[in-house]
Amino acid sequence: MTEKIAICIPCYNEAPTITSVVESFRSELPEAEIWVIDNNSTDGTGAVAEKAGARVILENRQGKGNAIKAAFRQIEADIYVLADGDNQCPAEAVHDLIKPILFDNADLVVGDRLTGGGYDRENKRAFHSFGNRLVLSLINGLYGVRLTDILSGYRACNRLFAKGYPILSKGYEIETEMSIHAVANGFRLQQVPFNVRDRPEIAGQSKVSTFSDGLLVLSSVALLFMDLKPLRFFSAISFLLLIAGIAVGIPVIRQSLLVNEVSLYGSALLAVGFVVLAMLFFISGLILHIMRRKEQKNYELFLSLISNRLGR
Repeated sequence: MTEKIAICIPCYNEAPTITSVVESFRSELPEAEIWVIDNNSTDGTGAVAEKAGARVILENRQGKGNAIKAAFRQIEADIYVLADGDNQCPAEAVHDLIKPILFDNADLVVGDRLTGGGYDRENKRAFHSFGNRLVLSLINGLYGVRLTDILSGYRACNRLFAKGYPILSKGYEIETEMSIHAVANGFRLQQVPFNVRDRPEIAGQSKVSTFSDGLLVLSSVALLFMDLKPLRFFSAISFLLLIAGIAVGIPVIRQSLLVNEVSLYGSALLAVGFVVLAMLFFISGLILHIMRRKEQKNYELFLSLISNRLGR
């Protein structure tokens, strides 16, 4: 294997488990560089990781998205593997994870925790499983794809994807953004099932908040859909406003036809307002759609430049 592989492990207070994680990945891929991105840990995670033989990047901007951004910007490799520092991602599955990239069949590979049912068995928080499937259903419905796990932190990507990916998310919504970015911009995405482990007791409680981080993920889905599919997004709002305008306007039209006069002035104004707003939203969506297509062309040119620099 001539490809340079980087194992990137974003961490916040994972001192109890990081040694085991580093050692297990070194055992599976001794030729890989193991990097720990210490995201303001207060329990000495960085020092423990260095002692275990990992290279450490200190990232003081809080959030998993910021940690992954630091990894993609600062680390030079051909293949990037992202794994959690809580020992939930089995190192032995990394070979299946990187295989599609090694054979140039994928740009992004996502470890699938859900297909085998392991996540539901191991996960002790029912709302976590519900939230995962809710977000997954939304993404599949909005983008017309068949993804099987959208929030998995165990994934791998090639150099082109890592260096050409404009990371906007700061926190745990990064996985959602990454998958949507791949789907919306034509990157080759594959999914590889693996058996996830439950978070060890020594690692303490998960840093992911079911509700606050769940709301962040859902808002990220909505904002990304508005950004990437503006015509569909604004057309849906336009359609709802048009229906509201028709519903409010029907009594006005009926009165005008029956008695040849209109006394429901408030309803008439409201109906006209709804229809005008519907037109404005549709036109806004159309304009943003044209701008988005131009942006896609520029992004493709940007990827071509990166690809040429990387010698692909």
